[in-house]
Amino acid sequence: MKQKKIVAWAISAIVYLGLVIGGYTVYASMNHNKDHTETHSAASHRNEKKETGTEEEHNDEHTSQKSEGADSGHSDHAAPAEGEVAANVKYEEGLITIDLKDKDQNSPELEISHEKMMHLIIVSADLEDYYHLHPEEKGNGTYTLKFDLPENSYKAFVDIKPKNLAYQVSPIELHVGNGHGKHEDNTLKADTNLTKTINEKTVELTTAELVSNKDVTLNFDTKGITPEPYLGALGHVVILDDKGEKFVHVHPASEEKTVFKTKFDKPGLYKVWGEFKFDGKVNIYPFVIEVK
Repeated sequence: MKQKKIVAWAISAIVYLGLVIGGYTVYASMNHNKDHTETHSAASHRNEKKETGTEEEHNDEHTSQKSEGADSGHSDHAAPAEGEVAANVKYEEGLITIDLKDKDQNSPELEISHEKMMHLIIVSADLEDYYHLHPEEKGNGTYTLKFDLPENSYKAFVDIKPKNLAYQVSPIELHVGNGHGKHEDNTLKADTNLTKTINEKTVELTTAELVSNKDVTLNFDTKGITPEPYLGALGHVVILDDKGEKFVHVHPASEEKTVFKTKFDKPGLYKVWGEFKFDGKVNIYPFVIEVK
């Protein structure tokens, strides 16, 4: 009898211990699955947020990249910076006067560009008359040059390189005498013959297809005669659109060839002036081209 009680007690103890162990195992398993599910959900949310990002996070990242790259260099295809130098041009009794001032009304310091502090391009309203001049510094941001301009209406382009200041060449209206011709009076037509002879020196302009927003090469064939160095180069090219608004001053792409590279941002007619020096004289060769 006593032995049966001991056996029953032992069996009960074993069953109880089994229930306790089993219950604990189930409880631990349930908590583990819950923790795993919560951890996986949180990780998935973080990964999704990282991959897609909120609009605010995306904008902040873009702004940071822009700030870091702001001083990385200048891109030819970047938008022009706001001008920090203003130029004023006057003509009176055979004297051209240019006044330069920065935003604080101070005189900007200029860098030398192709042997000159300033290149002044003046073109008549009908795009027929063309002058490339170099006024001299007189102090306090003033530059002057004695030069007789015939009575007409002109657009002046002050081509300079101010130190550490943004500058963009823009047309400046200039009227001489009573004849105020309008720029719209020009009657540009594309040249059918791109060979010009000035002072017995012939230059032919050849190009590949002229297409807007693509790199364009302008090759000036000087017929076997190498031009003399002029303003630190074999030649200079100035281009205006038919409205006289878009100004481009191009220098040779090579020190040995009269080849110039540029780009036209829109279709239309353009006037091109090629400047080359022969026998001590600078000849100006005008061409009208059409860009498709």
